[in-house]
Amino acid sequence: MIGVFSYTVWLTYLSLISACLGIAFSLNQSGCPYIGVFFLLFCGLCDAFDGKVASSKKNRNTFEKKFGIQIDSLADLVAFGVLPMSIGLAVYRSSSFINDFVLLSSTVWYAFLFRILVFGIFLFYALAAMIRLAYFNVTEEERQSKESGTRKTYTGLPVTSSALIFPSLLLLNYLTSLDLSLLYFGGLFVTGFLFLLKFQIKKLDTKGILILVGIGVLEVLLLLMVKIF
Repeated sequence: MIGVFSYTVWLTYLSLISACLGIAFSLNQSGCPYIGVFFLLFCGLCDAFDGKVASSKKNRNTFEKKFGIQIDSLADLVAFGVLPMSIGLAVYRSSSFINDFVLLSSTVWYAFLFRILVFGIFLFYALAAMIRLAYFNVTEEERQSKESGTRKTYTGLPVTSSALIFPSLLLLNYLTSLDLSLLYFGGLFVTGFLFLLKFQIKKLDTKGILILVGIGVLEVLLLLMVKIF
């Protein structure tokens, strides 16, 4: 069999499986965005530790290292590019505010323009995530040819940040009596723009990663509490 199947890539494979399940649940029937968000958070949890798990194996050969880099970006494109877009489509389909707006203005030209705008944001976000990941792969390969060790900074907002951004937006929507669906679409556009913006952001250390994981766990608990009670 081709590929790598050691424990160093298991978290990446789990992230992809979680992303595919999240997409399927998000787009089920009229849309289930809040179920998709749980899978997005799990993808973020896998990504937070996959690099450390991979580096724990001391005898990895060059092929295993390059394979790990490639599948990590491919999985990230699905998990943090396609899945947030799919959750956005579920928000679009399940929002009472949007459904009422489209229904009341179905014979008016601005309803058609609204659809174009929303789906244009979806496509822009997915494209921006792909460009960001491809840029990272190229620059990381160049960096590794010149220096050893891990990188200290990233250029542009890492795509994995979507694992906290979009659950936060949906949680805010859940905790208020207002329909803030449009806020999610705005979040997609701004986040996609930050993927492409050329600025330096410091790579988190273990403590920073654990803090973000803690925030993610808190978001899961809050979403479960709101959903149950």
